[in-house]
Amino acid sequence: MRRKTVFPCTIMRGGTSKGIFLMEQDLPEDPKLRDRIILAIFGSPDIRQIDGLGGADALTSKLAIISRGEDPRSDIYYTFGAVGIDKPFVDYSANCGNISSAVGPYAIDKGLVRPEEPFTLVRIFNTNTRKMIHAKVPVKRGKVITDGDYAIDGVPGTGARIEISFFDPAGSTTGRLLPTGNMVDQVTLENGERVPLTIVDAGNPTAFIPAEGLGLRGTELPSEFDQDLKIREKLESIRKKVAELMGIPINPSIPKVAFVSPSQNYKTIGQKEVRSEEIDFLARAMAMGKMHKVFPITGGIAAAIATILPGSIVNEMVGKKVEGRIKKRVNMGHPSGILDVEVEAEISGKEVRVIQCTIGRTARKIMDGRVYISEKIYHQG
Repeated sequence: MRRKTVFPCTIMRGGTSKGIFLMEQDLPEDPKLRDRIILAIFGSPDIRQIDGLGGADALTSKLAIISRGEDPRSDIYYTFGAVGIDKPFVDYSANCGNISSAVGPYAIDKGLVRPEEPFTLVRIFNTNTRKMIHAKVPVKRGKVITDGDYAIDGVPGTGARIEISFFDPAGSTTGRLLPTGNMVDQVTLENGERVPLTIVDAGNPTAFIPAEGLGLRGTELPSEFDQDLKIREKLESIRKKVAELMGIPINPSIPKVAFVSPSQNYKTIGQKEVRSEEIDFLARAMAMGKMHKVFPITGGIAAAIATILPGSIVNEMVGKKVEGRIKKRVNMGHPSGILDVEVEAEISGKEVRVIQCTIGRTARKIMDGRVYISEKIYHQG
């Protein structure tokens, strides 16, 4: 019997990422077969992903699996997958905030959500984190608006602003905002070196390390940083220790590690000047062993929350104490520019309850069609 070798798919840009969107109903239920099909669609494993749709970069080898919501609170169920490039894996352990921003436009375009003007609210349940996301998508004459004057660093040109709100983002992996219960932890490396860090489990669990303690400036860019195998290996060792502290298995996507430094002038990948007064602090994150060319939205959520956690490494760096019900915009400098996140929370002493984090993004449909794979996929595994 001939096996299915043609799959409907859509390529969407969401924020500073690009991903392949598939409907869950078009994929087999068997998870191993499903992942083999997904790897074939992307052209993995291959460093160039030459035989598939993948973009040979961690920011463009991303997957969204979509289905209709199964409860009254959600319109859409969405599962994110980070697809290996030179290794055959699909990692479902974490969400991607940038790809999340394309889910609303996709759902409206596919008729999964009825369009309303001037904005359509799409209620998205992310299965990776078991958290709700609301997307406020601009619509006109029943169609998603993509053109506009809103710009985000890391994406050329401008587009229509989509407002993404991540509700109750704390404890996405461990169930606790501070997985260890500590504002600051220390990990001891094999050579005996002790590294202080703050672990925040929100959006995706992320450990924040002072750049100075790693012998770094904090202004490094990927082209320079990725040549230094020694520091990359050190950060991966720290990441493994963080996973142990959290009591979770280490995955390609989580926990994330980022190094932070006080606000200072620096130049982006595109040689744009960012002034110290424009940002609250600098942050650099790792993605699959290399420096992230921007800063992941889910890591940005954790970073923004870290600025209001009294005594955390990021809070001490920013030097701002807050109390009560607050709504605060945080600007962080990353290799491609500035990421701003608005965090809404209630703070009483060391007790912090995060209500939501909101970010502006743009998204666009790039291609809609069918992707073909070889029938040989069904005879592997």
